[in-house]
Amino acid sequence: MVMKRRRRMTTLMLMVLGHLASALEVPLDLPQPPTITQQSPKDYIIDPRESILIHCEAKGKPHPSFSWTRNGSHFDVDEHPNVQMRRQSGTLVVDISREQAESFEGQYQCTARNKHGTALSNNIVVRQPRSPLWSKEKIKPIIIQEGVALVLPCRPPAGFPPPVVFWMDNNFQRLPQSKRVSQSLNGDLFFSNVLRQDSRNDYICYARFPRTQTIQQKQPISVKVLDLDAINDTMAAFYNDTDLFGEDPVDERRPTFLTPSVPSSSKMVLRGQVLEMECIAEGLPTPDISWAKVGGELPATRTSFLHHQKTLRIANVSEADAGEYQCTARNKHGSVGHAIAVTVKAAPYWIGGAPRNLVMAPGENGVLTCRASGTPKPDIQWAINGMAIENSPKDPSRKVEEDSIIFSQVQTGSSAVYQCNVSNQYGYLLANAFVNVLSEPPRVLTPANKVYQVIRNQPALLDCTSFGSPIPKITWFKDSRSGTLDAETHSVHDNGTLEIGVAQPKHGGKYTCVARNSLGIYENHVHLEVKEPTRILKQPEYRVVQRGRSVVLECKVKHDPSLVPTMTWLKDHSELPDDDRFLVDSDSLTISDVMESDAGVYTCIMNTTLDQDSASAELTVVEVTPTPPVVYERPEPPTDLELTDQKKRSVQLTWIPGDEHNSPIQKFVIQYEDTLHHHRGHWHNLTEVPGTKTTAHLKLSPYVHYTFRVLALNSMGVSQPSFPSKVYKTEAAAPDDNPTDVHGFGTEHNNLVISWKPLSGLQANGPGLHYRVMWRQKVMDSDWTAVTVANNSKFVVSTTPTFVPYEIKIQAVNDYGAAPEPTIAHGYSGEDLPLAAPDPVQVFVLNSSLAEVHWEPVPLKLIRGYLKGYKVYYWRDGSLHKHHPHHTEKQILTFSGNHSHGKLPGLHPYSLYSFNVRVFNGKGEGPPSATQQFETPEGVPGIPSSLTVTNTNLDSLSLAWQPPHERNGVLTGYTLKYQPVNSSTEWGPEEELALAANESSVTVPDLKFSTRYKFYLNAKTHKGAGPAVTMEAVTIMDEAPPASPFGSLNSSLGEDGPLISWEYWGLEKNLYLEYIVDNSKQAVASRQVDIATQGWFIGLMCAIALLILIILIICFIQRNKGGKYPVKEKEDAHTDPEFQPMKDEDCTFGEYSDNEDHKPLKGSRTPSSGTVKRDNSDDSLVDYGEGGDGQFNEDGSFIGQYSGKSASRDTAEGHESSEAPSPIHAINSLNSFV
Repeated sequence: MVMKRRRRMTTLMLMVLGHLASALEVPLDLPQPPTITQQSPKDYIIDPRESILIHCEAKGKPHPSFSWTRNGSHFDVDEHPNVQMRRQSGTLVVDISREQAESFEGQYQCTARNKHGTALSNNIVVRQPRSPLWSKEKIKPIIIQEGVALVLPCRPPAGFPPPVVFWMDNNFQRLPQSKRVSQSLNGDLFFSNVLRQDSRNDYICYARFPRTQTIQQKQPISVKVLDLDAINDTMAAFYNDTDLFGEDPVDERRPTFLTPSVPSSSKMVLRGQVLEMECIAEGLPTPDISWAKVGGELPATRTSFLHHQKTLRIANVSEADAGEYQCTARNKHGSVGHAIAVTVKAAPYWIGGAPRNLVMAPGENGVLTCRASGTPKPDIQWAINGMAIENSPKDPSRKVEEDSIIFSQVQTGSSAVYQCNVSNQYGYLLANAFVNVLSEPPRVLTPANKVYQVIRNQPALLDCTSFGSPIPKITWFKDSRSGTLDAETHSVHDNGTLEIGVAQPKHGGKYTCVARNSLGIYENHVHLEVKEPTRILKQPEYRVVQRGRSVVLECKVKHDPSLVPTMTWLKDHSELPDDDRFLVDSDSLTISDVMESDAGVYTCIMNTTLDQDSASAELTVVEVTPTPPVVYERPEPPTDLELTDQKKRSVQLTWIPGDEHNSPIQKFVIQYEDTLHHHRGHWHNLTEVPGTKTTAHLKLSPYVHYTFRVLALNSMGVSQPSFPSKVYKTEAAAPDDNPTDVHGFGTEHNNLVISWKPLSGLQANGPGLHYRVMWRQKVMDSDWTAVTVANNSKFVVSTTPTFVPYEIKIQAVNDYGAAPEPTIAHGYSGEDLPLAAPDPVQVFVLNSSLAEVHWEPVPLKLIRGYLKGYKVYYWRDGSLHKHHPHHTEKQILTFSGNHSHGKLPGLHPYSLYSFNVRVFNGKGEGPPSATQQFETPEGVPGIPSSLTVTNTNLDSLSLAWQPPHERNGVLTGYTLKYQPVNSSTEWGPEEELALAANESSVTVPDLKFSTRYKFYLNAKTHKGAGPAVTMEAVTIMDEAPPASPFGSLNSSLGEDGPLISWEYWGLEKNLYLEYIVDNSKQAVASRQVDIATQGWFIGLMCAIALLILIILIICFIQRNKGGKYPVKEKEDAHTDPEFQPMKDEDCTFGEYSDNEDHKPLKGSRTPSSGTVKRDNSDDSLVDYGEGGDGQFNEDGSFIGQYSGKSASRDTAEGHESSEAPSPIHAINSLNSFV
């Protein structure tokens, strides 16, 4: 009673202590006592042919020093020249080349120490293996009557470790064993009864010693088995012809045990070891052996039978395996049994693991626990730095309580290594655990910016290994420090690892791990990438191929594009044969010249660095013999449906498959009909089972009248359904489930609509289904209100407060009871318009076109609904310039969510604006805030409204303009720039005039006569200059202004674009075309060069006229002759439809017909009229050159085509003609004029 009370007090004390420091990995740059990291096993069997290595490695800060004891006494390494200790290590290297290994046998223990403590290794018992010789003996031949039992003893020498025993003959062939002849655990060879074929003179027992790699052989044993007559004939001479064995042969007999030889026996085994029991019986005929555990079952996963059921083997024995085991030998004449009582003892073993290191900050509390068990119960002894704790200096902060040491208010300097030794008669456990008192700010040991990759729908683990003293608290964030994690999908383990149970693409991104304690804070960033899984889209299919043919097995795979896939093929779960006939492609396997050995199961495996997928198919190889075609058909329906193992919620259905018609059945589909809730003939799929099964365990619902049928499916299709089974009626019961999708919402400001997804007929489980609808306000101690609703999935609660949270429960009930307690859903009653406006409201003008509005969010209770966001209404009252008209059109900007500020873009500079802010919820907008005004600063002005020439003189031009429509501030002046235009690519020097803001006209003096000038005018404010308006004008030749040289200006829309024509009688050779594109306010100007007066053009036209005349004459002569000219014959023989220089019907060129003769030549103009056609064609007479491509062959035939473009435009002759621009070229170079 006192002991129980003491334990209860200890437990209470542990709870009061609170903080229990957990095991931490201390970074090696911090002070810490030694820790043993590697040591040799407790029982160390050395190899006498190699040097002895006794391992002892440890870590610590400072690095520990090492020493050894041997058989309890100090072992001085320096006194043994054959022994060395490795540098910075405690490992001993013993050179046994000059000394016997026996001299180094013994019990060794390593000690690692530094100024913070001392750690001890296990007691390492070093022994060398031994393989003694077989004792010499003379073995007499054995003569035995057929049918008698026989035991051949082995008795190998007792070596260390024990040898492996086996029986062989003189040819080193293992002797065959069976249930009649078998080897026992001690190596003897047992015959339940001998036969004449057992006669031989080379029964040899071998003993193999693995450690010394030696095999020793016993003297051969000779066995001669004789029948009764042979034995009498052999022995008669020695016994005066007496019939020694009588006339009767050995009778058949019931079994008796050869081993064990007593009716019962016992066996002790240690926990975790292997239990082996054997029963070997003799008898005729040979008996069978069976095993059973009295009052229990044999552990299926750990049990195996050896030596033809004669040996029972149970691996990894536990206390539950103790008890009585029965072996039974049986043949047709009877049986015999043997009972074996098994007791299980246990060497000490840890409960919950060995003691763990403690890291504590000064003033903290902690517990060091050494919890172990064993049979019998082990003793626990504590030591500190290798000294028994009873003999160590007293420490008031330390208290020993049986298997625990309790630390309270530890101080700096209390660091030490504690040893826990747990022992009983079957073994011991020795563990080191240090207590390290440190004050350290937190640090994260996981590498920074580590990238984790995981497959979608798989768990993801993000490490945050940290250290600090006190122990840091770990917090995780996603993307930013403000990104909280969903507790339903994310969980943080005690060691700081973040687990995402089912990773989805949305979970990818940057995660931040923050470690915090009282001394500081540390954060680390890692990244998660969620990859798509690898899936086989098209699996290999079952194939039947004739020998000598080729076959292709397809395996098409889809994988994440960022992962590198590797395709592997296996045959019968092994690598493919090393044969050139096997060709592996990216998505298939091709086997050429198929042989019979190629038959088997082929598996394609697609591996990536993260996952894999596989699929298999069988390949059958048949002979190339004319066989009747195999008929593949749908299977016959299953028959003989039978219901067995009938229970309330389940039944077992069995059936007999029908004929599969040469195509294996892939699966069976079980369907059911519910005659209670549905009309007959309404079948539903219940489940599917593989085609290899003929039985299915069916889970059923209450209150259903089931009728079952089965359909079979093969590669050809689905069979007809089987005949229905008998009706199976399940009893009614209370519902198992409650309705799902429970929601609470309001349609009016004073109601709550509760909706749910009703149960199906199968889910009702019985008659009289209805629902108990319960709700209450989500406040403390409020009562539930409940109503009953039937045949409906919605209920409206009236006269509710506006937008109040409610808790809702829906419970299904029928005549047999209610479903389990439902889960609580949450909802709100109806919304109403917000009651308040944001206040206060401020505005900050950022620049001339952007302002930022700030407001104080409306309290949630005044919003009276789900906060949707805020709307800013703003409008321009007018420009601050007195001449600008006022605008009153309102604009609205919506800021969704709980925002407290927003920006107003696209404002007009130098303007007065008004605005207000309103909050809105699902019902609508609340009242506006007080309207406020703000002014935008000046900006650069817009383009001047117009720029015209009012007067033209010889050396001056007068210009007039209108100010910009958008002044955007106070105009400070104008800038006028101008320059002469010499040609399409040449510009004269630019001049600039500064003009006052109140000016609207100016005369530009000192200009050249008859010269075209281009003018640029822009307005300015204090913020700078705005865009410029441009125009061109020409000074006149004399003072009298001439009449306009243009007339008859017309325009029309042709197939290739607009066509503009005019008449001109002026003196200038260069003409300019100006047009305005719709939806644009900018004029586009074009320059056109007069080519009609160019000499090269006149010469080209004459050459073309002469060429046409010659061709017409030739055509006329040929037509009068009525025959074909050589060119015509060659054209008829040419098969290319595009190579047709002339048409036979009208003697015209293939690309030009008579109906085009009335059209003007593109690019030509006369002094009286001109045309410009806007299109993308640059086709003109200039392109045809001067006959560079038109040549005649020696036979007089025409070479080449007279086509739209010359192929020799790059020749020297073509350069001259290409210099003259066409009107279209002028249009295409408009950008140089604008």
